[in-house]
Amino acid sequence: MVQLQPSSTPEIIYPDSDGQPMADNTKQFRWIVVIKENLEYLFANDPNVFVAGDLLWYPIEGDNKTRIAPDAMVVFGRPKGDRGFYKQWLEDNLAPQVVFEVLSPGNTKTEMARKLSLYEGFGVDEYYVYDPDRNQLKGYLRIDSSFQIIETINHWVSPRLNIRFELSEPELKIYHPNGNLFVTHTEIAEQKEQAEERAARLAERLRAMGIDPENI
Repeated sequence: MVQLQPSSTPEIIYPDSDGQPMADNTKQFRWIVVIKENLEYLFANDPNVFVAGDLLWYPIEGDNKTRIAPDAMVVFGRPKGDRGFYKQWLEDNLAPQVVFEVLSPGNTKTEMARKLSLYEGFGVDEYYVYDPDRNQLKGYLRIDSSFQIIETINHWVSPRLNIRFELSEPELKIYHPNGNLFVTHTEIAEQKEQAEERAARLAERLRAMGIDPENI
């Protein structure tokens, strides 16, 4: 009888959490959610654009130490769907093309320098950093093999996302390609309710005129 020997190579575990909180305060959390949810809405009808927030990205197979969790990331060319982490080698080796970070008072210069280095080194095309406390936005664009800072970020239009940034007071405004403002879930619900109320009033007027709105 042949006895099978255990593999000498231990299985590599890729944790789905780095133990760090998604946000340090309500303002940072609100901005993370607004950016991530509006990006999902923007690409809702494209099955091959994956959008995620606070998802661990492992860029190197066999290396579970090199990892980073962008506050929001967009990957063109990968299908939508739930993931516990983003293992790049299982995703056609596609790095996120666009990433966002929203700063909190707990972020250190060393930490942000590391993130910048990782995003630049692992192939991100566009990197945006927003500080909601100071209302400051920085952007980096890949030129050839390295990042170049976007000197004029106010009214900048993302080449990949086609969204526009406007530095206004008291906080940043981000616009969809159609000109609509990035808004919260509550504001989206309010807008939908207002639109439904306007449609109902119009239907009542048409019926009062003897016109069936269903036949228009």
